[in-house]
Amino acid sequence: MSSQVAVPSGTAASPLGLHRVIDPPGVLPQAATRLDTRAELWPDEVRVRLERVNLDAASFHQLRDAHGGDPRRLRRAVLDIVRSRGKMHNPVTGSGGMLIGTVEEVGPESPLGLRAGDRIASLVSLTLTPLVIEDDLVDWDGSSEQVPCRGYAILFGRSIATKLPEDLPVPLALAVLDVCGAPALTARVVGRYTSPTVCVLGAAGKSGSLSLAAARRAGAARTIGVVPDGREEQALARTSLADVVVRADARDPVALSDAVTKAGGPADVTVVCVDVPGCEGGAIVSTAQNGTIVFFSMATSFSAAALGAEGLAADVTMLIGNGYVPGHAEYALDLMRTEPDVRHLFQARSSTKQPRPGGSRTG
Repeated sequence: MSSQVAVPSGTAASPLGLHRVIDPPGVLPQAATRLDTRAELWPDEVRVRLERVNLDAASFHQLRDAHGGDPRRLRRAVLDIVRSRGKMHNPVTGSGGMLIGTVEEVGPESPLGLRAGDRIASLVSLTLTPLVIEDDLVDWDGSSEQVPCRGYAILFGRSIATKLPEDLPVPLALAVLDVCGAPALTARVVGRYTSPTVCVLGAAGKSGSLSLAAARRAGAARTIGVVPDGREEQALARTSLADVVVRADARDPVALSDAVTKAGGPADVTVVCVDVPGCEGGAIVSTAQNGTIVFFSMATSFSAAALGAEGLAADVTMLIGNGYVPGHAEYALDLMRTEPDVRHLFQARSSTKQPRPGGSRTG
């Protein structure tokens, strides 16, 4: 751990990272349009040498579609965002992702418990993390949201990070940690009910499959997994994660509600892990009165969800999955280690390198 920290001049350090905000002044780093990315540390900061950046699924899908999947254009788009904003903050989706790397320097007042040389994953969004990419992303082929890169990032006093597990391959660990808030909150919500029916939209994706496993472990009496196409249906049906696998378009409220009802719904708990817009109404009509909907999709329109529930006279509790629950990283990694079906889906997804609905949650 370094004891000689070059403190930049100017504003006093804030554990929230306020001292790194350039524009507009007075906002939190996530809301800023530009952050200070100087490598010199304030006393409570940590600098991380990058190994990989994991773009969240909503952002990756948007960028891929906007640039026709062209790797050169994808690389340029990501670099332009990072260089102009000092962070990975997609202006269209409002989301970013997370990173893994090696701790390079630790400020003497950092409360994160990290040491130089630790290999870590950040558990905070790249939308609020000062980020510098130094290699022009030359090793990224654009086929996956996992982006090999060289550069550095800055963590604040209130940032969250975890050491990478030694028993899991790095790409697999990164994929799990990217969405670790989803299963932890799902377990918390399901545990408030007695033998509930749980429906997961985007059930064959990363956050979706982990949420199904968490729901079962937390006491769900029936699990319904909703997928968008035949490939996803076959993949999920080969596991025991869902009692019933349903193929339906989550953007079609009537079709989705009918399919969920035929599968044993409406659900007491609905978990939305589909990273495409327009799924709010379907989630509402597929959920029983006095039920709960957890939105883990960064494509969610929360105004559409609130007004849609009001217009349907739906007495449902709607939660924003904010990606953080105490112990979420350890819980998700334990599911990966102990649930073979979850690991199978993750590895199959990684091997095909095809982006699928229900992937990343971390903003």
